[in-house]
Amino acid sequence: MTGYTKKIYDAVHGFIRFNELERDLIDSVPFQRLHYLRQLGISFLVYPGATHTRFEHSLGAMELTTKIYDRILSKYSEAHLVDVDYWRQILRLAALCHDLGHLPFSHVAEKVLLGKGGHEKWTLAVIQSPDLLPIWSQVQKRFPEHSVVEDLAKMAIGEIHLAEMGVNYSFSAWDKVMCQVITGDFFGSDRIDYLLRDAQFTGVSYGLFDYHQLIEMLCIVPSKDGGLELGIEENGIESCEALLLARHFMHQRVYQYSTVKSYSFHLARFMAQFYENTLYLSDLKGYLSMTDNEILTALRHAAFDPTAKGHVDAAALLKRDHRFLAVEAQEGIGESDILGIQEKLGIPHESISWSLFKGDSKDKGLAFPVLTRRGTVMEASRCSKIVIPSGMKSWVYIAPSYEQPLREALES
Repeated sequence: MTGYTKKIYDAVHGFIRFNELERDLIDSVPFQRLHYLRQLGISFLVYPGATHTRFEHSLGAMELTTKIYDRILSKYSEAHLVDVDYWRQILRLAALCHDLGHLPFSHVAEKVLLGKGGHEKWTLAVIQSPDLLPIWSQVQKRFPEHSVVEDLAKMAIGEIHLAEMGVNYSFSAWDKVMCQVITGDFFGSDRIDYLLRDAQFTGVSYGLFDYHQLIEMLCIVPSKDGGLELGIEENGIESCEALLLARHFMHQRVYQYSTVKSYSFHLARFMAQFYENTLYLSDLKGYLSMTDNEILTALRHAAFDPTAKGHVDAAALLKRDHRFLAVEAQEGIGESDILGIQEKLGIPHESISWSLFKGDSKDKGLAFPVLTRRGTVMEASRCSKIVIPSGMKSWVYIAPSYEQPLREALES
């Protein structure tokens, strides 16, 4: 089970090796489905190279998870108290599982279709499904003292998302720090891999940073509440600053780029109509039966059939007829403000839509512990002055004929 005798060549990390147990998971129907889910949704209509998938990203996340785990364990003074082989295997499997619950085109329609729990709710369902239980039973036989399925769910989904779903698993201090290896907001392998991969396949070099130096400097440090958390040695601060800037520029040029947002708006609206009154969200079998391929087939049919459900959005995507433009709205704008502009300009209801960001819009800096050369721990904000704006924005989607009046009204 531990011999990494299989391998796949990856465009980002080179050869990724895995054992027979991991091969069984990779060969499973739920994991093979990831071949047909694009990592960046509909962004390939803007960046033609952005056709990479959740399949390769999940393999990359496993590779980085292993590098992070091995590095932090090599420095951890109490590693002798840890079941090192068990946690290495669990983290590798969890990294492979972390995206199993995604919709077609990844995040594009998640907000309108999945609601509370998001794709993580479906990831949990896949992990607990009969399809994968035979694989987990092999791990359980080797490590009978552990709760394998529960630990996999913890590592793949994370404490916050599980709590939001009402799943009250108990997290020890060790569990919490291990979760950060995959799902951590800053040092997680998931985030590191998608930044590197998205940058490479879009051709946008802003997302590249020295992740080798970052991983080299990672360590486990005591947290303020007496637990454990991932931190960085002082010499690694510059690599963290580079990651922070990479996230900022990738949001500006890819994730929150206006043309990408425009296409995503139409696809999300089309998918909302496609999934209406279907069984695709009622059970796991129906959910996993859908990939990008089925949506694209329906999209092409609807684009050329004026009577088809979703025709307007399908035509906007494939024929580019009357595609709405995405206009960034200033921070703090409310729905009442947009309704007032709509009424003032006489914009028909069918010619305007909006998505308002209501989360934390504060500027972001480095927020994690730093192990200094003196052996003390301090906040990263004391070591770095770099601060970037929040990556999320509010958008108004508008028919082309109303674009200029809308922009003038938003700026006034």
